[in-house]
Amino acid sequence: MWVGGVRVVILDNQNRMLMVKQEHEDRDIWMVPGGGIEEGENSVDAAVREIKEETGLDIEVGKLIWHVEEVSERGQRFVNFFMGRIIGGEMALGLDPEFDEDSQVLREVKFMSRQEIEELPVLYPEYLKDEFWRYLNEDYFAYNAFKLRD
Repeated sequence: MWVGGVRVVILDNQNRMLMVKQEHEDRDIWMVPGGGIEEGENSVDAAVREIKEETGLDIEVGKLIWHVEEVSERGQRFVNFFMGRIIGGEMALGLDPEFDEDSQVLREVKFMSRQEIEELPVLYPEYLKDEFWRYLNEDYFAYNAFKLRD
């Protein structure tokens, strides 16, 4: 079981958000791409790897926008949410290397408008519908909590 995870919010030039649809427990869940941090990996490296695996895109990781902790019957876990920007690659639905071909959970990858996101029946996390959009009025990419400043 993973303890730490990452998710990356990526916007196109029309402020549409890159979303992936996954199937879990017989229901579709839309979310920004990402996944678990592997042994010996930091959050930024995990974010770059996960986006490549799920979407085929190469990214640069920017500002840490949320650190979400969960304490439940599954244990204690966290997910870091970053801003990111595309620097290469071609968008295509990827594969999750943790699952065999018949057990894949990824179903779709696409850019979605704010209105489309607000209308999604199942979204993780829910605050992508509203709270996130205030970041668009800030310099959301310039600050990176994981880079040391001079």
